[in-house]
Amino acid sequence: MKTAGFKNSFGKEGKRRKAAMHLIPNLFTTGNLFCGVYAILSVFNANYLEAAIAILVAMIFDVLDGKSARLTNSTSQFGLEYDSLSDVVSFGVAPGLLIYSWALSGQGTFGVAVMFAYVAMGAVRLARFNSTVAVSDGKYFTGLAIPAAAGVVASLVVFDHYILKMGSEPKPIVVLIMTLILAFLMVSTIKYRSFKDLKFKGHRHITYLVWGILALMMVAALPAVMLFVVFAGYALMGPVEKLYWLVAPSAGKKGVGKVDPSPIETRL
Repeated sequence: MKTAGFKNSFGKEGKRRKAAMHLIPNLFTTGNLFCGVYAILSVFNANYLEAAIAILVAMIFDVLDGKSARLTNSTSQFGLEYDSLSDVVSFGVAPGLLIYSWALSGQGTFGVAVMFAYVAMGAVRLARFNSTVAVSDGKYFTGLAIPAAAGVVASLVVFDHYILKMGSEPKPIVVLIMTLILAFLMVSTIKYRSFKDLKFKGHRHITYLVWGILALMMVAALPAVMLFVVFAGYALMGPVEKLYWLVAPSAGKKGVGKVDPSPIETRL
C-alpha cells in the first residue's frame, strides 16, 4: 500500500512539474503581449521612444518563449496560436500605430492606408508561417519575419531620437516608402536566413564567439546606430541575396535562389 501511495504521489508530482514547464513559455509570451499593449498606450500618449523600446523588449520575450518551449519540450498548438496572436499585437498593430503617429499622420488617408497595409501584411505573414511551419526546412524564412520588420520600425524611432533628431516636422517621404517596402517584404517569397543551421562545432564556435563579442561591443558602444544598422541590414539581406543569385545563376545551384516556395506560399 505504501509503495502504491508513493507511486501515486510521484505521478501527481510529475504532472504538476510538467504543467509548470508548459507555463514557462506562455509566461514569456504574456510578457511579449504586455510589451505590445504598453507600446500602443505609449503611442497614444505620444511617447514614441517608450513605444519603440517596448517593441524591442517584446522581441526579447518572443525569442525566449520559443527557446524555453523547445528546451522544456513543451511546444503545443495552444502555445503556437497564443504566440501568433501576441505577435500581431506587438509586431503588427503596435509598430503600425507607431510609424503612423510618428511619421505618417501628415499624409492623410494615404498614411492610414500605408499603416493598415503594414499591419495586414504582418498578419498574413504570421498566418502563412503557421500554415507552413510543419513543412519548412528551418534554414530559411519565406518573407521577412514580422518581428524583424517591427525591429526596423522601432530601431528607426530610437535612431531618430538620439541621432537624426528630425523633430516633429513632417518626416521624409522615404519613411512612407520604407513602410510599404517592409509590408511587401513580409508577404514576399524572398528567402531570409534563419541562422538556425549554424554549427557550433570544432574551431567554428570560436569564430562565432569572436564575432558575437565584437557585435555586442558595437551595440553597447553605439546602441541607437547599431540597432538600426542590424535590423535594416537584415531586412536588406534577403533582396540582396536574391539579386545575387539572379545575376549569378550558376552560383544559385548551391544557394538560396534554388529554394522553391511551397504551393501555399505561392498562393500568398
